[in-house]
Amino acid sequence: MNEDVDVANITVDRASHVEITFTDDKVCRFELEELRIACPCAACRNARDHGKVAWPPPGGPPPELAITDAHLVGAYGLGVMWSDGHSTGIYPFNALRRWCDAGRPEAAFDRDSGLPG
Repeated sequence: MNEDVDVANITVDRASHVEITFTDDKVCRFELEELRIACPCAACRNARDHGKVAWPPPGGPPPELAITDAHLVGAYGLGVMWSDGHSTGIYPFNALRRWCDAGRPEAAFDRDSGLPG
C-alpha cells in the first residue's frame, strides 16, 4: 500500500513524543519508546529477523531515550537521531498514518520492515 498522505504540522517533543497533524485534521501521537522499538531501518529489521530486539539493548534497564535531532526526508518521511546514537531509520508518513489509524505499529510497515504482522 503506497498511499500518499499530506502532513500539516509536526511537533517533536525530544523527551516524550512526536505528534503529527495530517491535512485532514487527524492528529497522531507516537511515544518515543514505541518509535524506537519499531525503527524501520535495515539494522533494526535484521535484528528482528534474527529473533532479537532492536531496542532496548539487553542486560539491564533501557537507557534514557530522547530525540537529539529530527528532520524531514523529502516530503515523505521523518528522519530521527536518537540519544543512543542511532540515526538510520526513516519513518514514512504514510506508514505512521496507518499505525495511528490501526493503533499499533505492526499495521504501519509492510513485510519488508521486519515488524511482526
